[in-house]
Amino acid sequence: MIIREILTIKGGDIFSIEPDQLVSEAVNLMVQQDVGSLVVRQDGTMVGLITERDVLRGLNERGCALIAVKVSDMMMTEPIIGSPDDTVDYVRGVMTENRISHLPVMDGDTLLGVISFHDVARACLNAADFENNLLKRYIKHWPE
Repeated sequence: MIIREILTIKGGDIFSIEPDQLVSEAVNLMVQQDVGSLVVRQDGTMVGLITERDVLRGLNERGCALIAVKVSDMMMTEPIIGSPDDTVDYVRGVMTENRISHLPVMDGDTLLGVISFHDVARACLNAADFENNLLKRYIKHWPE
């Protein structure tokens, strides 16, 4: 399975925020949309990514004084990105090795979406279930 297929299954929703908006607004949007990351866009172009982990790091560094902090002060400005033609196995390795939970998927300069480690795990489980069913069918029809 390739990442393009995961994006098709997941749908095309990309939740984003401007770099000048407050972290409190980012947290509110993540909670409302039940997502763990937001693309940070300026004039329609991705300039970064802010994740739950970035918010936790900010809380650790600044205490609970995040109300007036801008997203641009906490976002990753050069997140690791994936290609729509990357395989699930490759992306799983990249995400695990770099300890990231969200991966923007770019086709050239076009942002296609963001996949989470949960999306990758679900795709791996579905592939394993499919293979398991094929093997069971093969064994059931084994010639005597």
